[in-house]
Amino acid sequence: MAKPALGRGLGALLGGNPVAKPPVPAAVPNAIPQPEPTAADPRDRVQRVALDGIVPCPFQPRKDFPAESLKELADSIREQGIVQPLIVRERNGHLELIAGERRWRAAQMAGMREVPVIVRQADDRAVLELALIENLQRENLNAIEEAQGYSQLIQQFNLTQEIVATKVGKSRVVVANALRLLKLPAELQGYIRDGRLSVGHAKAILGLASEKQQRLIAARVLKDAINVRQTEAMVAQIQQSETEVRTRTGPVAPANRDTHVANLENQLRERLGTKVQLRYAQGKGALEIAFFSDAELERILQILGISPG
Repeated sequence: MAKPALGRGLGALLGGNPVAKPPVPAAVPNAIPQPEPTAADPRDRVQRVALDGIVPCPFQPRKDFPAESLKELADSIREQGIVQPLIVRERNGHLELIAGERRWRAAQMAGMREVPVIVRQADDRAVLELALIENLQRENLNAIEEAQGYSQLIQQFNLTQEIVATKVGKSRVVVANALRLLKLPAELQGYIRDGRLSVGHAKAILGLASEKQQRLIAARVLKDAINVRQTEAMVAQIQQSETEVRTRTGPVAPANRDTHVANLENQLRERLGTKVQLRYAQGKGALEIAFFSDAELERILQILGISPG
């Protein structure tokens, strides 16, 4: 079954001129009527241009292009050529890639002088949206690249998480959880990029407020090949110890925080897309939900079904 397209698709994102109708030919006596040909969309006209006249797009969310994968594609291009044209736009006297950077890089490796392109008109927002959608459809982005793409849409174009989610065909919760990965230290983000840490490990580690503790747990995960469940249990133990220290003189200090409480806390954290702390002991406790701006508070209230008005 074909994978459903994400977002609004290339045509809706890039727009273009209306389809031009061919001129009506003069009537020919006794001519056999012919069916009217379908007009070609001028936006889809393929041109061949010099490869060195194309530059990469600064909004490309994908940063990692494995050398072996590029070599395989380059070998294919030498044999078969580029089957799918690159999508470009005119920018400051040159052609800038909108979609197809992997093919562009492989064509360079293959020694191509010219490549097929389709020239489109697109503003910066449309280019970033399309680059995200193209890579998400092909599942080419790692988790950090995906998160950085969402963050760029939000920050550069002042969009909300809900709008970004709609544009790329994801749920708001997926976008919020992806963005949380960017709160990790750069070193740990690098581990996620190269696949040494899974997103499951990262979500568990995000339960720790201290970057030092996050690095220590990540180091132990890598050293001892600890799975996600074991990581969650270690994080829960650290959280329990911290809570006991803070609430030692209080009436509801939790003495026995088990993995069920930790798992519930993780589910709340994922659902709300922010730091959550659940303290529980013998039927009593407290739930603490962190927010860092008025907009984030409003978002959390909306998820909880509470109107701030």
